[in-house]
Amino acid sequence: MLSKKAQYALQALMYMADKSSNEPTLIAEIAKKRKIPLKFLENILLQLKNEGVLESKKGKGGGYFFRIPPKDIPLARIIRIIDGPISMLPCVSLYFYERCKNCDEKRCGIHDIMAQVRDSTLKILEKKTVADISNM
Repeated sequence: MLSKKAQYALQALMYMADKSSNEPTLIAEIAKKRKIPLKFLENILLQLKNEGVLESKKGKGGGYFFRIPPKDIPLARIIRIIDGPISMLPCVSLYFYERCKNCDEKRCGIHDIMAQVRDSTLKILEKKTVADISNM
């Protein structure tokens, strides 16, 4: 399940992508239009900036803007930045693998099913981008 933070991140990115140009957008504008708590949004956008998705400009005419085009930002990347692993179990995670305690992965039916769930989910999230969810 997507966290509220990830939902807010996607909402903010959709709002920014819907604009006709990649001009800086004020955090307050995004927060107001998408009904996202301002302080929470500040944290989210800073996290996306630190991960290279967004850039910011200070001063008059400042705000956040895309560092990379929305069509080149897979949804899986945003979800991983905000929520971490996409997989439901750590033993099937591609980027955050951890062995489950008291489990033999080679004989675990749960492991096998959750790997299939991960693969099916990623098939969509790696192909769909921020541009795909915007109204551009």
